[in-house]
Amino acid sequence: MGKLRKALRKKYKEYKGVNSIFISSFVPRKCGIATYTSDLTSAMDLISPLCEPRIVALNKPEDGIEYPPKVVFEINQDDFNSYKKAAGYINRSRAEVVVLEHEFGLYGGKFGEYINELVKLIKKPLIITTHTIPDDPGKGYGAALKNVIDFADSIIVMMPESISKLANKYNYPKENIDLIPHGVPDILMGPVEEYKEKKGLQDRIILGNINLLSEVKGLEYIIESLEFIKKQFPSVLYLIIGQTHPIVLKTEGEKYRNFLKEKIKKLGLEENVKFINKYMSLDELVRWLKAIDIYITPYLDPQQSASGALAYAIGAGKACISTSYMYAKEILENERGIIIPFRNSRAIASAVIDLCKNPEKKLRIEKEALKFGKLMAWPNVALQHFQLFSRILGKNSGV
Repeated sequence: MGKLRKALRKKYKEYKGVNSIFISSFVPRKCGIATYTSDLTSAMDLISPLCEPRIVALNKPEDGIEYPPKVVFEINQDDFNSYKKAAGYINRSRAEVVVLEHEFGLYGGKFGEYINELVKLIKKPLIITTHTIPDDPGKGYGAALKNVIDFADSIIVMMPESISKLANKYNYPKENIDLIPHGVPDILMGPVEEYKEKKGLQDRIILGNINLLSEVKGLEYIIESLEFIKKQFPSVLYLIIGQTHPIVLKTEGEKYRNFLKEKIKKLGLEENVKFINKYMSLDELVRWLKAIDIYITPYLDPQQSASGALAYAIGAGKACISTSYMYAKEILENERGIIIPFRNSRAIASAVIDLCKNPEKKLRIEKEALKFGKLMAWPNVALQHFQLFSRILGKNSGV
């Protein structure tokens, strides 16, 4: 990010930014939204060191997490009164705008409705980033989301289809919806074989993904596809990178990982699959991404409207294969990747074999992915947030 950092600081050296508070999970909590918010606010610091993005972090006290100084208040996510106290803190703070990162599972109550109390009490402009938008706003999680966004001055979505859904199904004013893509690191690429050699994976075709494991990831379909792939490419190796999701680990233990291991053994694929059971820092994630030939997300939820893992793979210029969930359909269009049906191991195998047999096609996809990924670099995404903040506050930011 060196050249980009210098260019941004030179271009926006007079830009003072906007003081903001983010309501979100945050690192070192092991959570995709925590990583997202950490990367975004770090990029905001990069553009405007005086803007002071601060975090009100969703927390479970029993986890014993020690947060960095950027976290100025902690919400006990299962304590209703904690949300009221957080609203009081935010209203007394220097923050000019509040950004709520909304994802189900972060907030207390049956459908995460505890957050409603907080947004009702906030007296500052509120922006809500919607990471998942259920189809039905009339019940369950959809109704919970609708109750929250009714208090928003603006909503951030990561794909055009989400704009239509919020406007047509949730009756939210279209003019108050802003499209800002999921950010990605500015990754410098080199020959993949060089990075494979550093990992001791030379002379192998590497398939992979980096996730917090849970059943909705559908990784068993990649494992089943290896039966067909290895007949033509015996050296194929599938890397399952990442720990089991902490919430899943608490409720189910390693049930899903053990299920995957049993399937691998049953199919005789022990030499073709490797688990890397570790939570990845950004630097580690990037190093593994660089060693992967083909990135695959076989996720099972058609309504998934964001995926940091897939976004990062695009940012790394990887040839990606994915099931047709909402975010994947959008980000992989225009020959930036390959879309396959849900729960279809043969379709995964066919797509992998096709890319391996047609290196020119794979290279075209990689070039298109990398080109698109540059548009999603975190500093560019941070700048779009600043522009939105200034517009909401009616300020002439000069940007």
